[in-house]
This record gives sequence, C-alpha cells and structure tokens, in this order.
Amino acid sequence: MQSGPVQLVWFKRDLRVADHAPLAAAAARGPVLPLWIVEPGLWAEPDASARQYRVQQEAAAELRADLAALGQPLVVRVGEAVAVLETIRRTRGIAAIWAHQETTGAFGYARDRRVRAWARAHGIAVHEPRQTGAIRALASRDGWARRWEAFTRAPVVPAPRALAPVAIEPGRIPEPAEIGLAADRCPGLAQGGRGAAETLLASFLAGRAETYRRAMSSPLAGWAACSRLSPHFAAGTLSIREAAQAARVARSRASGSLREGIDSFLTRLAWHCHFIQKLESEPAIERRALHPAYEALRMDGPGTERFERWASGTTGWPFVDACMRCLAETGWLNFRARAMLVSVATMHLWLDWRPVGLHLARLFADYEPGIHWSQVQMQSGTTGVNTIRMYNPVKQGQDQDPDGAFIRRWVPELASLPAPAIHRPWEHGVRGYAAPLGNHAALAAIARERLWSVRRAEGYRGVAEAIQERHGSRRSGMRQTGRRAAAQTALDLEP
Repeated sequence: MQSGPVQLVWFKRDLRVADHAPLAAAAARGPVLPLWIVEPGLWAEPDASARQYRVQQEAAAELRADLAALGQPLVVRVGEAVAVLETIRRTRGIAAIWAHQETTGAFGYARDRRVRAWARAHGIAVHEPRQTGAIRALASRDGWARRWEAFTRAPVVPAPRALAPVAIEPGRIPEPAEIGLAADRCPGLAQGGRGAAETLLASFLAGRAETYRRAMSSPLAGWAACSRLSPHFAAGTLSIREAAQAARVARSRASGSLREGIDSFLTRLAWHCHFIQKLESEPAIERRALHPAYEALRMDGPGTERFERWASGTTGWPFVDACMRCLAETGWLNFRARAMLVSVATMHLWLDWRPVGLHLARLFADYEPGIHWSQVQMQSGTTGVNTIRMYNPVKQGQDQDPDGAFIRRWVPELASLPAPAIHRPWEHGVRGYAAPLGNHAALAAIARERLWSVRRAEGYRGVAEAIQERHGSRRSGMRQTGRRAAAQTALDLEP
C-alpha cells in the first residue's frame, strides 16, 4: 500500500478510464488516488434531479470496478469539494490534482475557482486538460471547426495498465435520498455505465444509424433510430473523441443510408461541442437572455395555470402532452420534441424561459448545461440571431405521429380516438381530457407581434451582430452576418 503524497485524479462528469488524459498523466507520475466527490450543494441546485444522479451513480459504480481491476478502486467522499480535498491533504498529502476542464453551471464554475484558490494557497498544482471540443478562454470562433476536427482525431488516451493501491478507505456511493434528492419516478430511465455506452455505440454504428436521418424527428421511431448516447456523454462514460473515431471507422466500411446516418451523427457530435462552447464563452446564458432586449419580455412561470398544465402534460394539445409525459417517465425525448416543448411554453403560453428550462433540465437524464441553455434560449427566441420557430402543436403531431400511436401510448384518455381526430379532440366531444389552453393559432399571432415589436427597437440589430460574431458557427459556409441573421429570424416564424 502506498502511503506518501498522491496524484489526485478528481472525477467529475468523466466517469471512465479510457481516453482519460488526467488519469493517464497522473499514473505516469506516481501513486494515484482516484476521487469522486458527491456534493450535496451541487445536487441541491434547481436544475438537478435524482434521475441525473442515478445515471452517474451507476457509472461511478462501474468505474469503481474498472479502477479496482487496475489495482486501486474509486474513492468516494460526500461533502463540499474544498473541505474534502483539505481532509485528504492533511491525512495523505496531495502532490498534484488532475481533472478535466468542465463546462458547467454557475455552481461548478464557482466551486472550481474555490478549489484552484485553495490549491494555490497550499502550493498544489492543478492540471486541467480538455475533455470536449470546447476551448477555454477562446478569443475568436474563427477556425473553431478545424480545431474540433483536430481534437477528435488526436489519439485516444489509453487507460493505465495498473495502479498501485493507496492506503485509504474507498467509501460508499450514497443513494439519492442520502444527499437530499427527492424521489423521482422514472421507470424508463436509461442504464448508466461504460458497458451500456459501448453497447449503444456499437449497435448504432452497426445498423441503427441506417434510419437516423429519416426517423430522428419522430419521438416514436427516434427511440431506436437515435444513438441514445446523450446520457453517456453527459456523465462522461464515453468521450466525444471515442465516439467520433468509432463513427469514422464505421463510415469507411458503410454505404447508402447507413453511411448517411453516420455522417449526420458526426455532424451532431460537432454541434454538441459547438453549443457547449457558447456556455464556456459566456456562462451567464443559463440565467440571462443572450440579447438583452428579451431580458424582461416574459415573466410568468410556476404557479400559473399555464405553467402547471404545461409541466404536467395537461395542456389539452395531445402531442405536447404526450411528449411531456414521455419525458417525465423516461428521462429522454428526441430533439424536435424537446424544441417544441420549449417553443410552446415560451411562445404560445408566453412563459419565462428560465423556469421552463429548469423544469426540463430536471427531467432530462442527459442534462448537459451547455447544450441545454443554448437550446432553451434558441427555441425561446432570446438569442437575437437564430431563426425563431413557433412549432404548431397540432401540426407537429400530424407530421410526426400521423396515426396517433405515440399519443395513444402516453395520453391514454385519447386511446379510443382514431386519426386524424386524435390530434384535435376538442372538436369531437371527448370527455376526461383537458380542454386546450387556448386557440394555438391566435396565441401564436400574439407572440409573433410581441417578437416583432422587439426587433423594431432601435439598437437591436447592432447588438445582434455582436452576438453573432461571438457565438456564430463558422463551419461549411454557415456563418452569417448579424444583419442577415436578425432579418432571417423575423421572416422564418412558423405558426
């Protein structure tokens, strides 16, 4: 058993041994203490939930076994990060701290600053290599796509061959209730852990990707056609680089629709990091409208009938309610359905995007702050530069669930209705199902006029151009000037 100062590897949302640069670098320098800190303060944040923790809990248990096979199991401690690290420093000694850079919410940013300050005070070096394509202290978006490509093509970091055992009690992985998390019924929750991630990736690249392009927009067909890897990217049981390299190998052997599906998957891996970069570059987007003209445009949230019925899946619009109930029971929903839930809440129901985003964050087992808050703002129309889409809650159901199978699965009150009546039950005298919250076309028209009034304000366009320059994509000719982007937003409204 090693008893001197340790190279401490702090696992956060990177719960794996493969392609783990901090672990490999630490193992090359001395005895490694692999540490996962369960922080009650983090899990008390308003965007946290038991379902998110359960995915990480399963991943941590599998990581503990993988590390034990190398010689030193994962050490788990519950508490505030600096306090936990100080205890280890006093009892064991810390030669250096190794951890991936993490793009996260305000709690995580503040916690990491406190840890770095504590480490400096004690002369402990903190090493933080990148984990994703997001770049810390990025000066300009120019060339970002090339840098992402280079990052994902760099060699995957191999796991250490062995770790010397360290004389320390491993500790127990707590249950959700032990860290203050409320019970969260989610019977369809995805399995966490590295093994499940590898199985999903293999099955997707071997065949499921064949229907990816044509089925990803359907919440029913998308269940099998989408990769379903998002909870694993969020927990870090699989790295973006591993997925990208496996996809490129599979693509080289594929043809036809399978090759096209893998191409789309690779594009979305790049977009995954593109959106995380937005939060990395501007952490305030989780709480402040990207374009300040929208900051106080909507104020309503929890406690209003509109919010409570949207959150409980009882809006009276069948496809919206089916999507919300599915998400509540499974922790997953395909992207188009997620975008529609935000759009209906913030456009038709004119709810503030912040409580809307928090409610959905708690339901998403794959909650990734960078992607989530970028998308919530985009679908709410608060970025000032992106095309705003008002998803028609009836038309979406007719397009994505034409025979009503998804609605019948999640809204059993309507199971007896045939298509197309199931999409407009208020026209057919159905009892036992909520009346709609209003005429969706009229509500969309009101929202459209409100958005137009913001765009007509003096100074709007100049701010939009600055936002586009800072956050806009430069890839494949997709860059737009702020002027063009702002104009397009106003023209592309979908009723």
